[in-house]
Amino acid sequence: MLYQRPNVSLICGVDEVGRGPLIGAVVTAAVILDPTKPIAGLTDSKKLTEKRRIELAEQIKANALCWALGRAEPAEIDELNILHATMLAMRRAVAALSVQPEWVLVDGNRTPDFTLPASAIIKGDLLVPEISAASILAKVTRDNEMHLLHQAYPQYGFAAHKGYPTAAHLAAIAQHGVLPQHRRSFKPVRQVLECQGL
Repeated sequence: MLYQRPNVSLICGVDEVGRGPLIGAVVTAAVILDPTKPIAGLTDSKKLTEKRRIELAEQIKANALCWALGRAEPAEIDELNILHATMLAMRRAVAALSVQPEWVLVDGNRTPDFTLPASAIIKGDLLVPEISAASILAKVTRDNEMHLLHQAYPQYGFAAHKGYPTAAHLAAIAQHGVLPQHRRSFKPVRQVLECQGL
């Protein structure tokens, strides 16, 4: 698959992690790479081991021209829906960059209104190094948050399933209840709350 790379210098890649989980924020990252400091091995974060993602995240933070994170919290996801919350988190990431990009490339099939030129790239996390870098930063950041949540609530198993609706997670919600960090608008969480009369 080919994509048409914009003929500008400052290209920002944007990606998100956490649209599917039942708990926690949706986390986005925006990255402008420095062409004089190439980073080997950038690809879709899901194709990397956790150890390699962490190594690359440190290289990205050290060598990128600039990078920033954005997020939308569970209450915002419940209020806006996950798509609009993700778009909001992407805008927040780009707005937080210390250097304004000339063009924004977003993984997927749609872009938020950045008030900047932008393109959506299907499988961008595989095709565009800036998007690959953003996917790695977002994934490492959100996974770290799930490890912290696991320490606080080990009975839910967040370190293993990262908040996704696995059988183990659904069983834990049924047994131990809904946490404040859960997304109440998501069907499996809503069903438990309804069963409890909440």
